[in-house]
Amino acid sequence: MNSINKTARMAGFLYFMYMLFHISADMIGRSKLIVYGDAAATAQNIIASGWQFRIAIMVDLLGAVLFFLTAWALYVLLKPVNKNIALMFLLLNLGGVAVYSISLLNQFAALLLLSGADYLKVFQPDQLQAQAMLFLYIYKNGYMIAQIFFGAWVFPLGYLVFKSGFLPRILGILLMIHCFTWLLFVFQFFLFPGFVGITYVSFALGFVAEVGLTLWLLIMGAKDPKPTLANGQK
Repeated sequence: MNSINKTARMAGFLYFMYMLFHISADMIGRSKLIVYGDAAATAQNIIASGWQFRIAIMVDLLGAVLFFLTAWALYVLLKPVNKNIALMFLLLNLGGVAVYSISLLNQFAALLLLSGADYLKVFQPDQLQAQAMLFLYIYKNGYMIAQIFFGAWVFPLGYLVFKSGFLPRILGILLMIHCFTWLLFVFQFFLFPGFVGITYVSFALGFVAEVGLTLWLLIMGAKDPKPTLANGQK
């Protein structure tokens, strides 16, 4: 197997593992335990399933590492097309991973508030529950801030996929369009929280674009580019 094919399959494998970890963390922790708007129910869930909540946080952190490693593998794959643009999407991905990882500290804060430690007995139970919910809302907003970076990184990624000559151009086009729909989804969250119309469009397009790229890299790999394309020339 040639070098570019190895790199492509490695990028696909890392992308797939990131998706698996991220979905698992959501199913284990957030979606089952956190009930936004109901501090008492959320506190009861976290107290009853403390280890489950901890595991979900750690799985999420590992997923963040895998996502950055995915960007690194894609950088190695696509830098012959245009090194500067490849570096751009790598740094955008790193920015998103950093913001997201820091936002996960708020989940740990919620867990600590509900731990029953002696130094917290100066607070009433309902006060601790309210503070824990506050931190979970801060996490949710931090998660959405990270999506600005994650939305922006797919445009230069899509452009290089389109220009590469060894990956399907249609995937590059879908990724570039996905950038704008995902950013609109983020702006919708902050500016029009009661409106969800863009959510369905961005999620559907993102699924097709990112899962499509992942499966192509993992299954099909990449063929050797023509020398002119590899030098970033026409």
